Amino acid sequence: MASALIGGLLAKGFDAGSISVIERFEAPRENLVRTYGVRASAAPDDATRGADILLLAVKPQDLRTALAPVAALAGRMLVISIVAGVRLADVSRWLAGHDRIVRSMPNTPALIGAGVAALYAPRGVVPADRERAERILAAVGETVWVESEALLDPVTAVSGSGPAYVFWFIEQLAQSGVALGLAEATARKLALQTVLGAAQLAARSGEPASVLRERVTSKGGTTEAALRVFDEERLAERLRRALEAASRRSTELGEQLGKD
Repeated sequence: MASALIGGLLAKGFDAGSISVIERFEAPRENLVRTYGVRASAAPDDATRGADILLLAVKPQDLRTALAPVAALAGRMLVISIVAGVRLADVSRWLAGHDRIVRSMPNTPALIGAGVAALYAPRGVVPADRERAERILAAVGETVWVESEALLDPVTAVSGSGPAYVFWFIEQLAQSGVALGLAEATARKLALQTVLGAAQLAARSGEPASVLRERVTSKGGTTEAALRVFDEERLAERLRRALEAASRRSTELGEQLGKD
């Protein structure tokens, strides 16, 4: 995700020389320099000490350790965390009480500039800082703001984990096509392009997905026959329970990660 953001920022006109990365491991550090032309160091240096924005993009279980060498530097910085699950209160505590922090939940389509990121900022974060955070996340896709940090858990369930649900649906659609007699390559292409085309149509039309669905569903037709089975099997209810489980797990992980 960090690489996606760097690439997106450069594509939006940011100067590579203005981006400094702290990466402990040599191979990925050298790859970042070679690929993007940014500065990269194994520990905070003069460039990172002079930064006005600190973006946190590490594995959740590694965040507390990663913050230790920068905690003393963060006092005058806007901190943006894209670390999944870790609550602002814990980030603030590990940064010696610093509270100028924005938390965001992006998703993996950011890798191709087609992501969506939800952002949350507490009341103490001024509008200018919100705009700067949004500008960075918008480099790799769309952005939305949520009104409370707790809503980032359902965001995680819907859009953070959402790509996996879509991949699963594409997989099942293609496998069902094969079971019905289609060649594997043909079924895969049909499934991929159908999901891609339907998503683009929904995005461009501006109408509710329910209206678009109804237009495709002729009375007594093939689509109605399939949707009737979805209703009989209560797929909507099962999907809702799945997302509730994902949201609940996000809350649990945040509690676990914040324990001393």
